[in-house]
Amino acid sequence: MRLAELSERSGVPTATIKYYLRERLLPPGERITATQAEYGEEHLRRLRLVRSLIQVGRMPVATAREVLAAAEDESLSQNARMGAAVWALPQGPGPDEDDPHAARAREQVDAVLGRMGWSYGQELGDTSPAYRMLVAAIASLDRLGYPHDTEHLLVHARLAGELAIADLDLVETYDTPPERVEAVVALTVLYEPVLLSLRRLAQTEESSRRFKE
Repeated sequence: MRLAELSERSGVPTATIKYYLRERLLPPGERITATQAEYGEEHLRRLRLVRSLIQVGRMPVATAREVLAAAEDESLSQNARMGAAVWALPQGPGPDEDDPHAARAREQVDAVLGRMGWSYGQELGDTSPAYRMLVAAIASLDRLGYPHDTEHLLVHARLAGELAIADLDLVETYDTPPERVEAVVALTVLYEPVLLSLRRLAQTEESSRRFKE
């Protein structure tokens, strides 16, 4: 297909496609004349992934380029490819290392991971953006005096474990590593507001049931 058809089928403006080509986010088409090239189905798939990374995942172009390289690096495991994409997503703030609450929070996080048997998360530790974000969140709970003991946190951890199984079951329905990277980015970003909304709706329902007076 020519550039115009690629644009029409993908829904991406031609100017944006040309920009992706210049930034090496999209491989060049097969040159047929000095000024024209043809593009195939692989370009359509790549455009979906690029849009997931930049528009849905809000990644900078340079970061998206690194994730795309990882997604196609056959020397990397599937876990490493998807991990590179998820870690590149915008993350919440990490802990203030000068905050005395952070040290206690880190111990609490390690205790929860240990109880859950999440040894890989323990091994990654502070190299994981999610680990650092969790430490910061628990430090805030500690600072403000809200419950954050292991038993309270395990309730959320167990629910998260069930969600992770459902998420990865869905990701596995996609055939190729690049498609799975696209899916894990899109589903991580798009389902987080779904989870937040459902939790608030559930709280509203439970509050209505308990506190009718």
